[in-house]
Amino acid sequence: MDTLITQIDQITKKFVNSFAPLNGEQLNWKPGSGTWSIAQNIEHLIIVNESYYPVIESIRHIDYTPPFISKLNFIVSLFGKIILKSVSPERHRKTKTFPIWEPAVSEISPDILKRFENHQEALKKIVTNSIDLISNGIIISSPANKNVVYKLETAFEIIVNHEQRHYNQAKEVLDKLP
Repeated sequence: MDTLITQIDQITKKFVNSFAPLNGEQLNWKPGSGTWSIAQNIEHLIIVNESYYPVIESIRHIDYTPPFISKLNFIVSLFGKIILKSVSPERHRKTKTFPIWEPAVSEISPDILKRFENHQEALKKIVTNSIDLISNGIIISSPANKNVVYKLETAFEIIVNHEQRHYNQAKEVLDKLP
């Protein structure tokens, strides 16, 4: 668990150190129509991560009913490995996100980095408060598809890898800034 918290702190620091000097125009600049801006990458992370919160809250309130497929351990393990690999920081190809996780298409407020820092603090609390659920091997559904299931611990690993992936993507945009 400490490793996840450390990784969240490290990725937060990387985002702030790399992008805090930028103004709103630079944060929202896109090198092309098929590419997200730095701000969109950050907003996307907040949207994705926060989509897990209701699932975890539902488990806490004992009104969460995982789909039948979650009883098949090999499926749970397989989905976890597939999703984890798909969000690997080493981007070999672009992947399309689910519509529920798409960032705004309009200009994003320049306070996006501050919002991200606050979000990361909240995320660390969620992870820390979920230690009991992780040790019980709780299985959750992806917020984007109820039939995609994996362990909660894997979900947090997915989140951290996904953040690193989008840091790399945002850094590529930074490197192209005019």
